[in-house]
Amino acid sequence: MTETVTVAATERTEGTGAPVLDVVIPVYNEETDLGVCVRRLHAYLRDGFPFPARITIADNASTDDTLQVARLLAGELGDVRVVHLAAKGRGRALRAVWERSDALVVTYMDVDLSTDLNALLPLVAPLITGHSDLAIGTRLDSASRVVRGPKREIISRCYNLLLKASLRVQFSDAQCGFKAMRADVARRLLPLVHDGEWFFDTELLVLAERVGLRIHEVPVDWIDDPDSRVDIIDTARKDLRGIWRLGRALTAGALPLQELRRAVGREPLVPGVPLGMVGQLVRFAIVGVLSTLAYLLLYVVLQPFTGAQVANSAALLITAVANTAANRAFTFGVRGSTGVVSHQFQGLAIFGIGLTLTSGALFALHQWAPGASVHLELSVLVLANLVATLVRFIGLRWVFRDGADPAGRRARSRALAEPRSTATAASKSAPIAFGRAGDHR
Repeated sequence: MTETVTVAATERTEGTGAPVLDVVIPVYNEETDLGVCVRRLHAYLRDGFPFPARITIADNASTDDTLQVARLLAGELGDVRVVHLAAKGRGRALRAVWERSDALVVTYMDVDLSTDLNALLPLVAPLITGHSDLAIGTRLDSASRVVRGPKREIISRCYNLLLKASLRVQFSDAQCGFKAMRADVARRLLPLVHDGEWFFDTELLVLAERVGLRIHEVPVDWIDDPDSRVDIIDTARKDLRGIWRLGRALTAGALPLQELRRAVGREPLVPGVPLGMVGQLVRFAIVGVLSTLAYLLLYVVLQPFTGAQVANSAALLITAVANTAANRAFTFGVRGSTGVVSHQFQGLAIFGIGLTLTSGALFALHQWAPGASVHLELSVLVLANLVATLVRFIGLRWVFRDGADPAGRRARSRALAEPRSTATAASKSAPIAFGRAGDHR
């Protein structure tokens, strides 16, 4: 179903370039507060902000006179435009505006202006300079000053703790209504964000963090709006569903994070030094220690019944299968069932190298000391396994270099490497009509 988006905007002076900042205010049935908010924000941007900025009022299918008030404001004030959506949803409204914006940086804030506007410049400055990709206001930093009731404070902190526990996020405050993003990054990231309501913020931030984008956090002064229209119970239910859906997608490897990482330039800083090598080495070492302990235990159990060579082969084979599976998911982050069989066969080929090294070490030991004790055998096997482990790490990095679906990933990478232009995004998503300020068509 095609969603119609209409825009009424002030006419620009001929030759005027695009604004640096596009401030979006998503609204639903805010006819009372909208005028005060927009006038206050407009005065701040006109008198106290050093970059050209535009205000976009994004009306989410309001049923009162919000749209009419917004159009009157667009006719009265310069650099104010109105976007009207036929469907509700804050995330849906932000996507509609952000994907089409011609500004360098896109941002949004709640209509109640709960966040002190003095935080706006610190929020967007790292994005304008190119240092960061996203920026969020946080109410949970020790330097923040927040006025709100205990109920909302507890809910907010519990939600962010849940995100840290379930999705292992590092950012501190997912739902503060004060965020900004570089527009070029938004056009690449937004196609992967499915939620169109309140979970939109969280999903966007989680994906950005997994891709390796730099998220700048600004402690804010924030005063709770007692007239908030948020249905806490319904929002909490949808947020939990969103966490479950996003967690499953990340676990199953359904999101093209690697190609998106390449598309946004999150490649190694130094040529020849692979991205994430240190983290992979640590995770590989953890898996390796556990595998070695399991291998040695199996060898000790089997050796009295089968002899040294058979016990070594059996113990190495069993642990190699488990080791490949663990490194696939834990060390190299390859999820889903696609390619798992071929990965195991390639892992077994690397296992063959390890088997040759350890069996050769045992053969040489028995040639030199035919009556070697089990303890001496274990010592020799440990040394041989160290060499085999290095070979295994290099080999597995090659096996999992492109993840589970190299062809599909390369195809998606080409698509992600070409961000949609404003016109292209509009033609693929929804028709958009520009008119004079106050045009009620």
